[in-house]
Amino acid sequence: MKTSRSKNPHLALWIQATGLSHGEIARRVSSEAVRQGHRQISPDATRIRRWIDGERPRPPVPALLAHILTEAAGVPLTPSDLGLVSAGVELDTIQLPLLTEAAAHALAGWTQMDLMMNRRDALQLAVGAPLILVAERMLGGTARSLNRDIRGFDTDTVTALEEVTAFFTRADASKGGGLYRSAIIAQLTEVARRIQDGVPASLRSRVFAASADLSALAGWVSHDTGRLGAAQRYWSYGIYAAGEAGQHDRGVEIVTRMSHQMIYLGRPADALGLLGVAAAKAHRPAVKALVASQTGRVHAALGNERQAEEHLGAADELLADGLGDVPEWMSYFDAAEHAGARAVSARDLKGIGRLRRASVHFTDALALRKPGFDRVRVMDRVGLAAALFDEGEAEQAAAAAQQALDEAARVDSTLVASRLNTLLDAARPYRTTAVDEVRTRAKDLAATQSTTIAA
Repeated sequence: MKTSRSKNPHLALWIQATGLSHGEIARRVSSEAVRQGHRQISPDATRIRRWIDGERPRPPVPALLAHILTEAAGVPLTPSDLGLVSAGVELDTIQLPLLTEAAAHALAGWTQMDLMMNRRDALQLAVGAPLILVAERMLGGTARSLNRDIRGFDTDTVTALEEVTAFFTRADASKGGGLYRSAIIAQLTEVARRIQDGVPASLRSRVFAASADLSALAGWVSHDTGRLGAAQRYWSYGIYAAGEAGQHDRGVEIVTRMSHQMIYLGRPADALGLLGVAAAKAHRPAVKALVASQTGRVHAALGNERQAEEHLGAADELLADGLGDVPEWMSYFDAAEHAGARAVSARDLKGIGRLRRASVHFTDALALRKPGFDRVRVMDRVGLAAALFDEGEAEQAAAAAQQALDEAARVDSTLVASRLNTLLDAARPYRTTAVDEVRTRAKDLAATQSTTIAA
């Protein structure tokens, strides 16, 4: 039997993981049903085969199966993990089964649906407690592998995957991910297929590290093009893959991306919940600094000046002490990125306390930005212009805005477009020829992005 082609590979793989025959599974389900008072439930081995082939048993059978397989496999399982939810695993949850081939199968389903639906995001967005709980589960989970084949990867293939992921990462940071998103998702589809074909033990860490990087990037470019549900799913796989690679701090960094999405959606409480999970799991100084910086930013959005300054100050101290050996996937977080977080925090806390002006922090961020990070540099420039408008410096703001718009036109990013909305709001009180010209250009540029996210 080739489980990856079963209509319900999740159930097939978990049954295979227990080492039990279909007849023994049927006997245990019958016994547990009697114990719980369901005497009419008495499946046989043929019925188990039908469930694997896609037939959906009625309640309470999914719960009974989850109970039986939890005991046999030694891993907490739900009917969703077994592919027995009515709407299908790929559509109604971001929670991955902690089993290598089943997780890769779910990833392949998400990517295929994503590409087929063109620009419409058909994958549901998780918020609130379900989102936070799944992040906590994925960071603490330990996956299990069944496939002993080694056809999926060799050294040359892994090297090629690492190189193409690095290329896409640089391209996204420079010009935005809109142009490359379909290619990135297609690459992720191929990775999912190869993982199901088998990963040699000697290459396991590299394969899953590269998969984590590619999934994190796929999530980011999906978020940047308004595909929010798809972004969550790719990020959840990235967390899983990071755990498989033994890079738990990589998973923490991906959780901070999920929190960034919640900030953009205007759900700061959810962002704080995710960052609380991340803070509890972070080990590297760089990751701790990132979490502290972003947590401070969220508190600022909530108007909590004291908590904002506490966390931003903690990031200041970590940066001052040095972040040590920073892995490539954390290279974007530095003094410039933290200055950007302080700038946005000062913008959100305007009129509260005696913080430095947001324009000063945006200026600091621009001075510190490294080459190659064009998109975030554009966002800093737009933020600087908006801050100057807020601070009553209309003439300086208009000049800064013109420079920002020149650069924004060369970047394909709805995140930049959403920052343009902030600029338009800040410019609203002013009615001069220079400001009117900025307003017209900003509206025209924002209109070219059809999936603008509200900031």
